[in-house]
Amino acid sequence: MDKVIRRNTRQRSLILEELKKVSSHPDAQTIFRMVKKRMSSIGFGTVYRNLNILKDEGRILELSFGKYGSRYDGCVDDHYHLICLGCGSVVDIKGPSVRRLDKSLGEIPGFKIEYHRVKFYGYCADCSAKKGGRHGNKG
Repeated sequence: MDKVIRRNTRQRSLILEELKKVSSHPDAQTIFRMVKKRMSSIGFGTVYRNLNILKDEGRILELSFGKYGSRYDGCVDDHYHLICLGCGSVVDIKGPSVRRLDKSLGEIPGFKIEYHRVKFYGYCADCSAKKGGRHGNKG
């Protein structure tokens, strides 16, 4: 499927710029508040509509959490996400392990992978400490 690139509006440019500044994977409401600081006349509907356009154009990622809504990522490079079941924080995972998995799956005969999204769920260090549990990798 070919992506349709629309004319880049001032609002869309500002939304993309603000989203690329953060690594927190904000929701639409948070992005709206970020953009509103710089463009007081913008409405939530405009932000939401432009997030969908940016996603359709492949310029941002939408991380869907079902009934819990969506979060947005300004980094469209292949990477994975760690999601904390306690506080809901989302952290990017990049590096050699991602590239090794991408390479091995890319060699599946008879199938051409276009993209992928992987999410890992667990507890961040702060939430693990609050639960009184151990934090870290088993190994």
